[in-house]
Amino acid sequence: MDSDKKVNLTQNFRDKIDPKSQFLKKKIPGVKKIVAIASAKGGVGKSTICANLAVASAKRNYSIGLLDADVYGPSIPDLFGAFEKPTADENKKLNPIIRQNLKLISMGFLIEKNSPMVWRGPMVISAIKSFLNNVNWGELDCLFVDLPPGTGDAILTFAQELDVSSSIIITTPQKLSITDANRGIEMFKKTNIPVLGVIENMSFISDQNNNKSYPFGENGADQLCKDQKVDLLDKIRIDETFNLCTNNGVVYESLAEDIKIQFSKISEKIIG
Repeated sequence: MDSDKKVNLTQNFRDKIDPKSQFLKKKIPGVKKIVAIASAKGGVGKSTICANLAVASAKRNYSIGLLDADVYGPSIPDLFGAFEKPTADENKKLNPIIRQNLKLISMGFLIEKNSPMVWRGPMVISAIKSFLNNVNWGELDCLFVDLPPGTGDAILTFAQELDVSSSIIITTPQKLSITDANRGIEMFKKTNIPVLGVIENMSFISDQNNNKSYPFGENGADQLCKDQKVDLLDKIRIDETFNLCTNNGVVYESLAEDIKIQFSKISEKIIG
């Protein structure tokens, strides 16, 4: 067995699969800015953060769209309490569902609520391309894209084919989440998408006296941002008002006032 050789990717093969130059990135007509919200790890509250950022931006009188790109686990319909089917125009282009002054599109609008998606990669890519090319987004100041966890087919399709203005990484302070967030940042670097910054979600718990406890660890995102030389946009605490919003199907409105202010300030950094 000493004669066995360890296998590594050859440089020639690396060059062929390198995501930097396989596709020509394109814009969506009428959409000024596209912002990708990613986590590289599930369970960190990415969709919730994305939805609240979108609503906070709309409340600042911007025209906002939200594309739920998580084909296997769409969350946007539940967050907004929106379960109707979208209509289509004479050219078979989808008309977004309207909620809270947002234009929404999700695979969850096109399938039954409890139906599992058992598609292979090529079908997922085809669905995502349809969302990019066959939706009547109209004129938007910003389209938020809620990306699925990981760095797989769906994310690479967006990163390689769409002219994304910037990306935001959502993480929790936990070591495993920080490790995956680091991979997410590296992926965006490889696809030439600027990383606007990191949001640390579920950062801490605060009691009535403003004493903080850190059930998932402390300062994980601080070190990540220092290592990657990106900005820490904010730290969002664990708060029961998030669950209240989810249960009511109305995003943002029932949040604690200080958290609303946080989302509004992050929106300023994203859109201006």
